[in-house]
Amino acid sequence: MAVSGPNLSSPSEKAAASIYRDRSFWGLTISQFLGAFNDNLFKQLVLLLCLDYSRQAAVAEGLDPSLAGDRYSFLALVAFAIPWLLLSGIAGVVADRTSKRTGIVVFKAAEGVVMLAGLGAFLSGQLWPLLLVLFLMSGQSTFFGPPKYGSLPELFSQKQLPQINGVFQMTTFVAIIFGMATAGVARQSLPGQQGLALISLGAIVIAAVGLTFALLIRKLPVAQPDLKFRWSQFGVDPENWTLIRSDRFLLGVLLTSSLFWFTGGVVQPAVNNFGKIELGLGDGRTSLMAACMGIGIAIGCLLSGRLSKQRIRFSVVTVGAWGIAASLVALTLLPWFAGRPEAPSADSQGMLTVLLTAQPVEWAARGLLILLGLSAGLFVVPLQVALQAVPPEDQRGRMIGTMNLVNWSGILLSAIFYGIFEAGRGALNERLNLNLEPSTVFATLAVPIAGVALFYHPADRDLSDVSQS
Repeated sequence: MAVSGPNLSSPSEKAAASIYRDRSFWGLTISQFLGAFNDNLFKQLVLLLCLDYSRQAAVAEGLDPSLAGDRYSFLALVAFAIPWLLLSGIAGVVADRTSKRTGIVVFKAAEGVVMLAGLGAFLSGQLWPLLLVLFLMSGQSTFFGPPKYGSLPELFSQKQLPQINGVFQMTTFVAIIFGMATAGVARQSLPGQQGLALISLGAIVIAAVGLTFALLIRKLPVAQPDLKFRWSQFGVDPENWTLIRSDRFLLGVLLTSSLFWFTGGVVQPAVNNFGKIELGLGDGRTSLMAACMGIGIAIGCLLSGRLSKQRIRFSVVTVGAWGIAASLVALTLLPWFAGRPEAPSADSQGMLTVLLTAQPVEWAARGLLILLGLSAGLFVVPLQVALQAVPPEDQRGRMIGTMNLVNWSGILLSAIFYGIFEAGRGALNERLNLNLEPSTVFATLAVPIAGVALFYHPADRDLSDVSQS
């Protein structure tokens, strides 16, 4: 693909050129990679701190931390989810009425400002400033998402979208791997508020580098310059709502995507709770265990893009759904068969030692989380491609905004569900002595995902036949 000038003469020319010779591809991919890294670094640090606060509160009350429940992680998840619910609709409108390249650059610049605020929050030593910055970081991501994903059909041909999304999602989840792993290991290596401040300074530098790469993206025209702002657009844009109501295919994709993110929203804090509380691992080992899921997702996204072969293949979604359900059930059963580590492995001996030394239950958990992630990658890529390719061109930014709204409704529900589940688990353990472990939540998530595998089977679509309007 040519790297100069905004357009190629035809979709076939765009399809013939390699995306790897396109500087816009690299600018967008690297800038979003670094943004995802920063998001997950900060979010994982906050979630680990929430578990520490929960454990301290339980000990102060004379309770067993593994049975008392996680009191604060759901607050972090709520703070992260609310901006997506409040602002996704208007973010989609902004993406359609301005150049998506301009939106990408502006909101990458905003990331640096948010990371600077994070430095102050860590120095405060309090939980509430961190939750506020998490809220602001989520708001920045809310406005960054529609121009980022909405630009893909404008920069590349329709037939390239499965490959592009496979690479794009793969690099995103590689960023999640490094963000989550770095959070735990860096916190072990750089203890205290001073260490958190140093990590924040690194995040500010990463945001600046990401902005530099965003400038490589070529200019794009405005999709709908006359689009007006309306109060109704803070929810689902009226035109998008009409489209969704008339197109059961898009409605099904949106709901299935929301269920996926609901599941992921519960799994992330649940894995932290499983590692730190149930298995007694430190921050470094717990974060590496969580990062194994990211490794699997990266592989699954690439594999899903290759299996799609220029089509939206829902058979790949079905395979992914069965893999997710089986992995979740296996994680619930794992402690029953393997037990807890007799003496949890230390994670203060350096990254390589933490990575290569583990007891059998920890190795098994890592393997299951890789399988869970791989299945999730297979599951999500066809859904993402459908929501980019099927809507009319002048509604794609708003459709991405609607997708974000629906997905983050699922994530907010996941935070509420996780909070209720953990409170209920703690109450049942205390009053009825049931000894329900944190891993119990994995089995509850397997049920709706298995329902998707059994009942959600829309027909595959050829990308050359979907809407070009």
